[in-house]
Amino acid sequence: MFQNYSLLPWLTVRGNIALSVNSVFKTWGKGERRDHVEKFIEMVGLAHAAHRRPHELSGGMRQRVSLARTLAMKPKILLLDEPLSALDAMTRSVLQDEILKIWEEERQTCVMITNDVDEAILVADRIVPLNPGPKASMGPAFTVELDRPRIAAELNHNDKFKGLRNAVTNYLVAVRQKSRDDEAAVSQSPQIELPDLQPRSLTLPRKAILNSTT
Repeated sequence: MFQNYSLLPWLTVRGNIALSVNSVFKTWGKGERRDHVEKFIEMVGLAHAAHRRPHELSGGMRQRVSLARTLAMKPKILLLDEPLSALDAMTRSVLQDEILKIWEEERQTCVMITNDVDEAILVADRIVPLNPGPKASMGPAFTVELDRPRIAAELNHNDKFKGLRNAVTNYLVAVRQKSRDDEAAVSQSPQIELPDLQPRSLTLPRKAILNSTT
């Protein structure tokens, strides 16, 4: 599931979801595929807009179509690449709840990329930070030991949530500072002095000139 929706503008909500279903489940009957599409349209709450095209939808509705299209393929692993980062705070909160509700129904393995620590704690069972730099690597895993269902409005009063948020944030800050220090050390290291090489002549040989004019 992409950050920028990636919907085909000439297809409706139903058509965009059906495109993935028809591609993956080619052996299913027409009626079975149609019912499968309608199930996921209902799941993301877009039955009233199933006939609309992407330009007639809000950002949050487009992202719901993208989510339904991805889930309808029944993937064993669901990769969410910053799916909510382009949305306003209210829509983002609503879709976080939608993703959690759908996950509860489908129980698929999900890998979600996000820059929001609070969002990561809200949806994840395990958080693995990315260490920055040219040789980027994975950091230590943080286990999220919070009972489900998780309600965002209540987490701010939860000591486990606050402790985990501080631990993850402090780690990310420390890693970023180390990366900056390493870059500064490299920039201050002795520079290799390259020889000043100049061509003997910039004039083309007579033979090359003759070949270029014939």
